[in-house]
Amino acid sequence: MSEEIRQAASLIGVRDGSDGPEVLVIERTLDHRFLPGYVAFPGGAVDPADSPLAERWFGDAEEASRAAAVRELVEEVGLAVTREAVVGVDRDRPLARIHDAPPPVARLPEVARWIAPERVPVRFDARYYATRMDGAADPTPDGVEAATAWWASPRSLMRAWESGELLFYWPTHFTMRALADCPDATALLALRISTREPDDDELGRLPRSVFYQD
Repeated sequence: MSEEIRQAASLIGVRDGSDGPEVLVIERTLDHRFLPGYVAFPGGAVDPADSPLAERWFGDAEEASRAAAVRELVEEVGLAVTREAVVGVDRDRPLARIHDAPPPVARLPEVARWIAPERVPVRFDARYYATRMDGAADPTPDGVEAATAWWASPRSLMRAWESGELLFYWPTHFTMRALADCPDATALLALRISTREPDDDELGRLPRSVFYQD
């Protein structure tokens, strides 16, 4: 087991739909090194280059995790969160539209933080941010990390997981359950999730795939 904990970030895009809020999710490629084929929110590890991006976008290098969440959204699904909208990107200049009009920090609230326990072979300290994406351009999965990307209500995603159609890892599963209780996008953006590890009942009742990458 690795003792190193890497910083990571994910971005929960949300919009209002006919069945309550809808969120943007990806299914990881089958050759992905971490949780291949699992459904997750766009995101990944914080890179050294994210500190300068945070300084440029938010005026504070300490916001590197928030910058990473915005960057990963661009890389995985081709969407850029700007000051006024969520737009498609030019793959030759993917960050240009964010540079021109970066989003304020207040538009990207932190809704959860997951620190992986020692039993996890790849340990992350992952912050989950959320942002409203009504009217966003269609996601375009990169095919490298994200095989597919789509919008769905957390309730329908939970039903698909319960029927065995989708794979969720524990942080995604726990987060999605909390999101499913939100009546609309505004409530989701105001959510602050108190994270925890699974209890003995959950370890015995939920599928092994929720806890282990076999």
